[in-house]
Amino acid sequence: MEKLPKIGLPILIIVVLAIVFISKSTVTIGSGEAGVLYKTFGGGVVTDEPPLGEGFHLVLPWDKVIVYEVRQQEVFEKMQVLSSNGLEIKLDASAWFQPQYEKLGLLHQQKGENYVQRILLPTIRSAARSVVGRYTPEQLYSSKRDVIQKEIFEETKKIVGDQFVQLNEVLVRDVTLPPTIKEAIERKLKQEQESLEYEFKLTKAQKEAERQKIDAEGKAVANQILSASLTDKILKEKGIQATLELAKSSNAKVVIVGSGKDGMPLILGNQ
Repeated sequence: MEKLPKIGLPILIIVVLAIVFISKSTVTIGSGEAGVLYKTFGGGVVTDEPPLGEGFHLVLPWDKVIVYEVRQQEVFEKMQVLSSNGLEIKLDASAWFQPQYEKLGLLHQQKGENYVQRILLPTIRSAARSVVGRYTPEQLYSSKRDVIQKEIFEETKKIVGDQFVQLNEVLVRDVTLPPTIKEAIERKLKQEQESLEYEFKLTKAQKEAERQKIDAEGKAVANQILSASLTDKILKEKGIQATLELAKSSNAKVVIVGSGKDGMPLILGNQ
């Protein structure tokens, strides 16, 4: 009985050490995450193997696991850039990105956990300055926003693709011009719109005048043809036919045949 405490103490120590060992040797990778293994006595960061995926993992207690989010993420950036004529433009943009999964070890080894600040954001700023510097404020304000968005994306992607970062999209959310420049552009656009509206009305009026002219000429030609075809005999025949039709009606009347002008019938006593 006296020996039990002496035996129990080492067992207790072993159990405690085992618990510590197990707790230090397990790691759980969450959803949308991956782990980079760092071997303290085995060459440092593991770059020749895929990262640790989601779930439970056993590692040596003296090794480390650095967890990265590998889902698509978004970063926002506000910049001040210069247009082609040297005016200061405020650009509000965002980028959708994620680390390249298979190269996560290289990303950690060469760039570190703050790779967004070291790689992505400086590249976006540089690309934005380069692209915006090709355009005037008028182009940036009106029709070129989609174009510069695409160009910033392509230039940024070309650089960060070699830095183990996958760029999915760049969005230009707002372009802010100096107030005086914005007002001048709006006045110019308004004047251009009014000019286009006036030209449209003028073109419409010209087309309507041409239509009326063509219509009048057509009627004139039709009247000429009709006048040429209506001889005195035809007119008399039409008059006689009309007289006969009227004579068939039940109204009391007197028809004098051959007493009208040019021998046309006269109808008297219509009621």
